[in-house]
Amino acid sequence: MLVAQCSSSFYPKFLASLHTNNTNSPSSTHIAMPPRLHQLQKQRIMKPDIYEDQESLCLRHSDRLSQVRRMFDDQTRGAKETLLFIDSLQKLAIDYHFQEEIQAEMHSLYDQRLPISNGEASSIAEVALLFRLLRQARYPVSTDVLRRFHDGRGEFIASLSKEMDGLMNLFEASNLNTGGELILYRANEFSSHHLRSYMASLGPEFTVAIEQVLEAPSHMTLKRFKARQYLDRDNFYHNLHVRELGKMDFTMLQSLHQKELKEVTSWWQMSELSQELGFARNQSLKWYAWTMTSLPNPKFSSYRIVLSKIIAFVYLLDDIFDVEGSIDDLHLFVQAIQRWDQSSMDSLPNYMRAWFKALNSTIDEIAEIVLKEHGWNPIEHLKKLWIQLSNAFLVEAKWLSKDQVPSMDDYMKIATITCGVPAALMSMYFLLGHHMKDDLCEDLPSLISCPARILRLWDDLGSEKDEKQNGRDGSLLSCMMKENPHWSLEVAKEKVMQMIDEAWEKLNKESFSSSTSTFSQDFVRACLNIARMVIRVMYNYNEEHNLPMLKEYINLLLFKQI
Repeated sequence: MLVAQCSSSFYPKFLASLHTNNTNSPSSTHIAMPPRLHQLQKQRIMKPDIYEDQESLCLRHSDRLSQVRRMFDDQTRGAKETLLFIDSLQKLAIDYHFQEEIQAEMHSLYDQRLPISNGEASSIAEVALLFRLLRQARYPVSTDVLRRFHDGRGEFIASLSKEMDGLMNLFEASNLNTGGELILYRANEFSSHHLRSYMASLGPEFTVAIEQVLEAPSHMTLKRFKARQYLDRDNFYHNLHVRELGKMDFTMLQSLHQKELKEVTSWWQMSELSQELGFARNQSLKWYAWTMTSLPNPKFSSYRIVLSKIIAFVYLLDDIFDVEGSIDDLHLFVQAIQRWDQSSMDSLPNYMRAWFKALNSTIDEIAEIVLKEHGWNPIEHLKKLWIQLSNAFLVEAKWLSKDQVPSMDDYMKIATITCGVPAALMSMYFLLGHHMKDDLCEDLPSLISCPARILRLWDDLGSEKDEKQNGRDGSLLSCMMKENPHWSLEVAKEKVMQMIDEAWEKLNKESFSSSTSTFSQDFVRACLNIARMVIRVMYNYNEEHNLPMLKEYINLLLFKQI
């Protein structure tokens, strides 16, 4: 692969993490596409010979990194230029190379926040950008920095409607609401209204830029997907060195992700799971997309591969319960999982035995990684996660076998577990070096429970029929209509949307709070990315019940060259 062949004699240390830990996957592995994504199969996996000379690319990448790093030493750059510089690095998803430098600049900007926000020369664009960058970096910045742009009635000054750049930055900032921040609600309404009115009088290039911001603001969407859009736009603010670095970095990571996908697909094809679970969804590309998104830093290559297997087991377990298993077999299946003994599975169907055997092997793999890299063994906690998940699936199966509609509270308590987010994020939690707290599995922190709620709620908003899955399933909407028979379906959907908004704001609050410092920034980012993946890509069905955004996302990030 492109990155793996870069000579260590000139390969920069801060890019050494682009190497994968496993190089045994066959280069010719066929990529198994999920249903309705099969058209992507026509696009060939990129091969090294279509790139420029690999050594040359690595050298140029290293050179651009050094040039951009030297830009942090520019003493003539003012606060506005610093903000735009950091923002451009983040928008092109190359900020991970410069974490120490960015942290130092952000600390300086935080110290200057009041003079900047109160200065007469400071525009709404500059102040809104300052607010967004500081809040995303977990600095306790108040919405008061925006109050100087209010009139005497608490509304934004009408003249701001003429500043398109200011409106776009204000709209971006408004999506960082942590709950009940009225000024940000008003900022969202004000900026989105005037941006839409602008679109009628602008050329197509600017119209597309505004549409992309309104439909997918930076905080609510996936960084590398957004970065690809920026790289394809000629009018994006950039320094030439920054833009070139973004392109080279994207190309190198794209190659790495293709290699990881091949390993995941090879694992699936060579395991007995693919033969024994013929009824289940064969979607290795979708499984990998979750982990590629949630842990974007290239140094987590081995984590992405093993976590893709965990995602696979969640999907497969869902199909075992919803599609294939009889209620009697499911009872015995869960009892065997609770005992965590392969011999307890002997009387069960082959597909259940195969699933448990493969899961057990993968859990051992994760435990070995954590023990080797972090010095402790989470094996019992990992088992507990899957016992909890299988128990929750059995509760749902009992409800459905008896045509029982649970209360909204009971449904959500179980459904936020069966969505699989807690099992996936807790596995990631261990891999990232976090130590277990005794009550963490039973009392999930908001960083984990909020993405789980968002997935379940969004899935239940009419998009619960996954591709190829025609089995038994429940829905919060059914529970709502039973408890509130006077509600129409539209009223119930509006309530669900309110619940999603509340979960997002709570997730924001936890993500931006310095009190979450016990969680690494990588874990916080992963929790946010799961929620973003749900809303923007993985469950964004169209009227034909296809996933056009998922198709575009995978095409741009994995297949289409810059």
